[in-house]
Amino acid sequence: MKTTATTLLLTLCVATGDAFAPPHHTQQTRGISFSLLSPMVAVDDLRQDVSPLIAGEAAAADVPTHIESMSVLNDWESNSNSVDEPPKLGTIIKMLPAETWEVDTATSLGYFALDMLAVTLSMGFLDVVVTSDIYRTLPWFEQALAVMPLQVLTGFAMWCTWCIGHDAGHGTVSKSKKHGKAINRTVGEVTHSMVCLTPFIPWALSHRKHHLNHNHLERDFSHQWYIREDRPDFHPLLELAHNTRMAFLPFLYFVYLVTGVPDGGHVFFYGRMWEGESLKDRLDGALSVMISFATAGTLWYNMGTSDFAVVCLGPWMVMAFWLFMVTYLQHHSEDGKLYTDDTFTFERGAFETVDRTYGKWVDRMSHHMMDGHVAHHLFFTKIPHYRLETATKALREGMEERGQGHLYKRIDTPHYSQEIVNQFYNNWFFVNESQIVRK
Repeated sequence: MKTTATTLLLTLCVATGDAFAPPHHTQQTRGISFSLLSPMVAVDDLRQDVSPLIAGEAAAADVPTHIESMSVLNDWESNSNSVDEPPKLGTIIKMLPAETWEVDTATSLGYFALDMLAVTLSMGFLDVVVTSDIYRTLPWFEQALAVMPLQVLTGFAMWCTWCIGHDAGHGTVSKSKKHGKAINRTVGEVTHSMVCLTPFIPWALSHRKHHLNHNHLERDFSHQWYIREDRPDFHPLLELAHNTRMAFLPFLYFVYLVTGVPDGGHVFFYGRMWEGESLKDRLDGALSVMISFATAGTLWYNMGTSDFAVVCLGPWMVMAFWLFMVTYLQHHSEDGKLYTDDTFTFERGAFETVDRTYGKWVDRMSHHMMDGHVAHHLFFTKIPHYRLETATKALREGMEERGQGHLYKRIDTPHYSQEIVNQFYNNWFFVNESQIVRK
């Protein structure tokens, strides 16, 4: 009965997809012009809203000063005559429909509630199975076969919930002036710190710095880039890491969180992500860590080691695999480019990210994390997940109209599990010297 309920719930997630999305405007135009505002007034409003995304937020994050020279600050809408130079943010804004920028708190919380229900039911049913008398009498290999499908299902539900917390980290669950910060913080702590055992504030810190430095050879966060031609000079430990890469693939997210490779620790605060951060910020991050430890400790104490490993850690490993797979494939492609201080601009980096389609229903249940990634990187604090599909379609059309469709990267990836294994085995974290754009 509970299996049926869980299946029906996840089917509902798939079938409804954007059911929580508020209705679109009855009057729409391509671009940002509203029915009661002239196009220029609307663009000016968004200019004021989006510029802090680059300037103010960068300063708040203590991001290196090269961010201040981003092209968007110097020239909001001007463009190079070259079709190979990405358009500025002000130009891209005009490509997108008006509803792109609407963050509806009720819609966001609806998705949050649905995903939390999916996690609760799937993990709850897994716990019922594991604690049943029938399960206890089975040989270990039959126990493993019995729970693995449920662990995969629960882990995927946790991944979908993680995507909601991702919105919270960018402040796009709610933009309410009165309660927005509290709502985003609460949703982030519940989805990340508790459900996904990922301390929310430390993750949000490193992730914001990743967005401000996407595809920069040295300053990017969440990714480490090694030039393939430099391999003969690798340190022995780095060579060992490469040689054992496939053995560590399932554990890389854990390594990232705890050991601090390559950004700095998300559990123990050290490394470059914490450089320049205040004591207040560190204490704020410590609260998220304590919530994660308290959640894990409470479950472990009440369930016992064996049941905790099967019911919680097994699905967590599935969630972590989804997270690493999606993140890696979004930022690795055969024709991808990396930039240096002399060649980097925010727009160039954003257009080197990749939209991937894993299948209609997987994309929808994952809240368009995979197939709306380019638009997300362009306006990462402005577009909620339920607007990404429409924004991405408009972006593609706008780029085609400008004769720049070739700059937008989209790869169909239906066999995503095979793709991550093949890509990671063949390329690891390597980038060819020819892919680096130098002055």
